Amino acid sequence: MSEREAQAGAVLTIDLGAIADNYRRLQRHAPKAVCGAAVKADAYGLGAEQVAAALANAGCRHFFVAHLEEGIRLRPRLPSDAEIYILHGQPHHIGADMECVRHRLVPVLNSAVQIAGWRALARRLNIALPAIVQVDSGMSRLGLSACETTAVLDDPDGLRGLELRYLMSHLACADQQDHPMNEAQLAAFEAMRARFPACKASLANSSGIFLGPRYHFDLLRPGAALYGIAPVAGAANPMKPVVSLQARIIQTRSIEAGDAVGYGAAYQAGSARRLATLSVGYADGWLRSLGKRGAVMVGRVRAPIVGRISMDTCTIDVTDADPAHVRPGALVDLVSPAQTVDDVADAAGTIAYEILTSLGQRYHRRYLAAEPLHTRRPAEASHAIEFNA
Repeated sequence: MSEREAQAGAVLTIDLGAIADNYRRLQRHAPKAVCGAAVKADAYGLGAEQVAAALANAGCRHFFVAHLEEGIRLRPRLPSDAEIYILHGQPHHIGADMECVRHRLVPVLNSAVQIAGWRALARRLNIALPAIVQVDSGMSRLGLSACETTAVLDDPDGLRGLELRYLMSHLACADQQDHPMNEAQLAAFEAMRARFPACKASLANSSGIFLGPRYHFDLLRPGAALYGIAPVAGAANPMKPVVSLQARIIQTRSIEAGDAVGYGAAYQAGSARRLATLSVGYADGWLRSLGKRGAVMVGRVRAPIVGRISMDTCTIDVTDADPAHVRPGALVDLVSPAQTVDDVADAAGTIAYEILTSLGQRYHRRYLAAEPLHTRRPAEASHAIEFNA
C-alpha cells in the first residue's frame, strides 16, 4: 500500500484488466461486428485516459464521447488509427468545427442543421469530411426523424461532401429483452437503413448486444457492460466486476436506546448500538438516498447505514460486526463482489450508471492494469499501478 493510499479517506479501485476482458467478451459475443467503446463522461467516471488506453491495448479502435472537449483530451492518448466520435455532433460555437477537423474527430450528426453545417465546412475546405448520421428509431431524443431523413435524401446536395462512416440509432429498452420497443425500433431502423444502402450501420449498445445478431450490424457501442454493469435486467451478470470502493472508519462510538444519529435526528436507536463514522459522503457521490436504505460490508457482515448521509461522512451500525474489523483507520467495503454497483444502485433507487458517474474526485484512485497483450502470459495476474488522477 502506498503512502497516499494509506492516508486516503476512501479508495476507489478500477480494474483495467477486467475492462479489457469485458471488451473481448463482448467482441466474442458478436463476432461479425466490430466492437467499439463508449468512454463519455470520463469513461463513466472511471478515468477516460486510463480506460481508453487499456481498451486500445485490447484492440479497440472506435471510441465514443459526448462532447468535443472530451475528444480533444482523448486524442493524444490513443493510437493514430483510432477513431473518436462526438455523440452530440458538430458543436455550435465559433471555430469548434475546425477543432473537430484539427484533432481528427468525427461528429455524429443528429439533425438537418448539423448536417448542413458540416456540409458547408466540407465545401469551404474542399475536402470530404467523415461523419456518422444518427436517425431516430423511436427514442425521440437525438437523430433525424423519418420525415427529416426524407428531406435530406431528397435534396441533391443533402449529403454532398460527407464521407458517411455509419448510420446509427439508439435503443431505448434493450435491457428488457422482451420489451416490444426493441422490435419496433429494429424495424424502424432497418427501414431507414434501406435508404442508405452503401452505408454501414450501428445500433447495439451494451444491452443491445445481448438481443442477438439481428441487432449487431457493423459496429457495437457498449458502455455500461464494459464497466461491469449488468446488461440485462433480471439476468445473471456475464461481465467481470470492475470497481471496488472502500471508505475508512474515522471514529466509533456506542449509543443507547433513544439516541439520535445525524442531521434531522432522522434515526433513533431502538436499543443500544455500536456505530462507526466513515470518511465518505454525498460530495463523493455516495448518494443521500442511501440513507436508511443502503449498507456497507464490514468483513462479511452487512452494516446498515443509519441516519442521513452528510457531505463528507456517513454512519453505519457495526453492532454485529467483528470488532477486529471496526477500528479507526480500518477500511470497509462500499462496492465489492459482495455488494456490486448494481446492488448499490438498487438500494439508492437509481441505476448503476448514476452511481459510477457520480463518484467524486476525492478518492484515492488505484488502477489495476493487466500486462500489455504482447507480453502477458495466460497465467500472469493483474498488478497494481498507481496513477495521479
